Amino acid sequence: MQRDLTCGSVPSSMLRFALPMVLGNLLQQLYNVADTFIVGRFLGTDALGAVGSAYTLMVFLTSIVLGLSMGSGAVFSIRWGQRDMDKLQQSVFTSFVLIALLTAVLCGVSFAALDSILVLLQVPTENYELMRSYLWVIFYGIPATFLYNYFACLLRSVGNSTVPLLFLGISAVTNILLDLLFVVVIPWGVAGAAAATVLAQYLAGVGVLLYTLLRFPQLRPRRRHLRLRRQSILEISQFSLLTCLQQSVMNFGILMVQGRVNSFGPAVMAAFAAAVKIDSFAYMPVQDFGNAFSTFIAQSYGARKMDRISSGIRWAVVTSGAFCLAVSALVFVFAQSLMGLFVDAGETEILAVGVEYLRIEGSFYIGIGWLFLLYGLYRAVAIPLMSVALTVISLGTRVALAYLLSAIPSIGVLGIWWSVPIGWFLADLTGFLYYLLRRRQIEGRLYGSPHL
Repeated sequence: MQRDLTCGSVPSSMLRFALPMVLGNLLQQLYNVADTFIVGRFLGTDALGAVGSAYTLMVFLTSIVLGLSMGSGAVFSIRWGQRDMDKLQQSVFTSFVLIALLTAVLCGVSFAALDSILVLLQVPTENYELMRSYLWVIFYGIPATFLYNYFACLLRSVGNSTVPLLFLGISAVTNILLDLLFVVVIPWGVAGAAAATVLAQYLAGVGVLLYTLLRFPQLRPRRRHLRLRRQSILEISQFSLLTCLQQSVMNFGILMVQGRVNSFGPAVMAAFAAAVKIDSFAYMPVQDFGNAFSTFIAQSYGARKMDRISSGIRWAVVTSGAFCLAVSALVFVFAQSLMGLFVDAGETEILAVGVEYLRIEGSFYIGIGWLFLLYGLYRAVAIPLMSVALTVISLGTRVALAYLLSAIPSIGVLGIWWSVPIGWFLADLTGFLYYLLRRRQIEGRLYGSPHL
């Protein structure tokens, strides 16, 4: 289950490491798809829109924790590649304490600002109380999200991507069963769907925590590490804060777009809620492939296996591009059938809007696939600020165009859908041009002495 990414075939190493991550995140999406399917079928379109909008908000909030964990994971990978266990253990303690404290603050702010957040998102009256009830319960799962993502990133950084998948699989099945119990059998409405998700999240989070502590004693900090040292804080901050900023900017932009979508009314809101779930499933594999690629680069960087980095970059670009083209074709052709999984055939307006969204955005997944690789590359070689810059370009373009184009009566909501791929490709172009123009500097990082 544990793989050394610094040796062996490059394609085989990367694929075998990435596959459990891809399956794991597909299962994580199953949390939300289960909510969407059951809520849409048993509680109606208003509840569907509320849960869908809540999902977008939760992705933004948890992206803060996820970004910090991913940034720490890059440090762990480099230390593991260097086989410097003392500094690795110090980094584990430092990052855990810092992220746990920020998670506690995030929970408190989320509960305190809930009503203000709903007003900011322009939630329609029909959806307001439903969304509030869902979020009040779902916020209790933020600490569980921290535990799972932190220890999953830690295990992946040392080459173990299988165990997080196993815990997530158990959790996903539990979530579906509890959804059916709390929504269909015991009519608790949207709060029941939220409770099912929260309980399942704690099962995954606590499970992977206990597994890591019991089965990986070499990762447990020793007594001498139980201090917040300035150098360790700076190392973790260099990666984690910028990666957190990247994730937060990305998902804040999506949240802003959600607010614009909500302004078009419940039908568009419900269509977007269902279509985004399909969208996430479609390109989630390339996002995880980008994260696996980043771990591969970081371990090789730490071990000074620089020939593997060049080979890995070339192979990842081709593989990601081919996969995205295939998925785009499938989503375009089967958009109507995919929307029908979440929405009754009689809801013709919702179906039409959702299909329109999928056929526009789904045709350009190659843009987001390559963007995830660029994020992973710059994060792995200690240029996380470039990942932030690409995110700002992508999401800034998306938000600006979404508001500008959708305000034109003849374009309307179509402007929101087209803003997405335009933002992806503008960021891709910037990332590739930066690499070409600064190639010597970047390769100096790759082929020089590893440092943090």
